Amino acid sequence: MMWLSIAIFLLAGASAGFLGGLLGIGGGLLLVAALSFALPALGIPADEVIHVAVATSMASIVLTFISSATAHIRRGGVLWPSWRWLAPGMVVGGFIGAHLAQMLSGPVLRYVIAGFCAVMAVQMAAGKRKKTVPGQEHIPRSPWLLPAGVGIGAVSSVVGIGGGSMTVPLLVALGVQPVKAVATSTVCGLVIALSSALSYMLSVHAPAHPLPPGAFGYVFLPAAAVTAVASMALAPYGVRVAHRISGDALKRVFSIFLVFIGVLIAFGG
Repeated sequence: MMWLSIAIFLLAGASAGFLGGLLGIGGGLLLVAALSFALPALGIPADEVIHVAVATSMASIVLTFISSATAHIRRGGVLWPSWRWLAPGMVVGGFIGAHLAQMLSGPVLRYVIAGFCAVMAVQMAAGKRKKTVPGQEHIPRSPWLLPAGVGIGAVSSVVGIGGGSMTVPLLVALGVQPVKAVATSTVCGLVIALSSALSYMLSVHAPAHPLPPGAFGYVFLPAAAVTAVASMALAPYGVRVAHRISGDALKRVFSIFLVFIGVLIAFGG
C-alpha cells in the first residue's frame, strides 16, 4: 500500500503542476482529493485525514507556485500593481483560514470543500468578462482588492488551495484578460500557500490523534515532498499551454475540473 500511495502522490503532483500552470491554481483541490485517499495507508488517523490533506496540499503547492510563477513572470503576464493590493490581505487571510480549518470536524471540512468546488464551477462557467478596449490593457488597482485578498486567503487556506479559483474570476470580472489573470493569480497563490503552510505547521491546535513520523504540525512532509517534486516538473508545460489557448476555453476547462474534484472530495470518505 505504501508504494501505491507514493504512485498516487506522484501522479497527483504531476497533474497538479500541469493544472497549476494552465489554470492559475496549484492543483490544491486535486492534491486534497488524492491525499485524502492515500494518507490512511500511511498511518494517518481517519479523523485527521482531511485536515492533514489540506495542510499537506498547502505545503506542496508552495514549490509548485515557485515553478509556475517563475514561468509566468518570464512571459511578462503578471499584473504587479494588482498583486501589490491583493498580497498583503492574502497573507492575513491565509493565517486566519488555517486556524478556522483546524476547528472544523473532518466531515464538515470535506463538504465545505466540495461545496466550494460547485459554487466556483458555476461562477466561472456563467461569469461574463468585462469588455475591454482592443489594444488597451486594464490593470485593477483599487484599495478594495485588499479586503478581497483577506477573504480569498482565508477561504483558500480552509480548502487547501492557492486561491486561483477565486482570484482568476475576480480579475476576469474586472476586465483582465484570462491568461494575465492566471499569471497574476499564480504569484498571489505563492503568498497564500506560504502563510497557510506555516500556520498549519506551527498550529496551536494539536491534532486530536498522534500522527506518524514525518508530520510537522498538520503537514505530512514526505507526501508534500513527493507531490511537490512531480508538480514542479510539469508546471512549466501548463504555463506553455495556457499562453496558447483562448480565454473562453480556459474558463470551460476550469469549470469542468472543479466539478470533477468536488465530487471526488465529497465522496472520498
